[in-house]
Amino acid sequence: MSERIALVHATALAIQPVSHAFSRLWPEARLVNLLDDSLSADRAAAGTLNAAMVARFGNLARYCVDNGAGAILFTCSAFGPAIEAARAGVGVPVLKPNEAMLAEALDAAAAGRGKLALLATFEPSVESIAGELRALAAARSQPVELVTRYVPDAMAAANRGGAADAEQHDALIAAAAAAWEEARDCDALMLAQFSMARARDQVQARSPAPVLVSTDSAVRAMRRAMRR
Repeated sequence: MSERIALVHATALAIQPVSHAFSRLWPEARLVNLLDDSLSADRAAAGTLNAAMVARFGNLARYCVDNGAGAILFTCSAFGPAIEAARAGVGVPVLKPNEAMLAEALDAAAAGRGKLALLATFEPSVESIAGELRALAAARSQPVELVTRYVPDAMAAANRGGAADAEQHDALIAAAAAAWEEARDCDALMLAQFSMARARDQVQARSPAPVLVSTDSAVRAMRRAMRR
């Protein structure tokens, strides 16, 4: 199997955080980045994950494999069912962005109060990730309570691209976590988007719950998958 790993992005904001995670946790990995920044806009405009979008993900996965990828990591969090369909159509490991983080969060919930929190900066991803968590919990026969919150304006700030805008992005996320009373007794606080990983330290400083980021969890899971 090729050791080349294709990273498929729906926003340029995801590229640096996941690349940084690979450089820290698995620097030997050979990465190829594929960006289609119309995916998020089209998903938001459609209001649902339609058949055309599912077909696009299948095409993206086949393109990666045809060009030598031995594994694929999708970094876009609002497309879970489309990624699952794409995974069924290729013969290499395909990971959804949040599935490894969700497994780690459920482990924490099993050892704790059974309550998790999810903070997101892209609103359509809330429903998608919550559905994935419920499905994984049901497969484990594990009861879990999930509370969610969307942080408006954070992604728009990051998209503006300036240093001050990036700082505002992080500050908005940290402020939302600090003010979120419902999440204070959770076993883990998950940051939904790859682009949110840069805010982890600020969030952890203001939240009593352990903070999980999907970038690090995904890299660890991809390394295990490739070694198998």
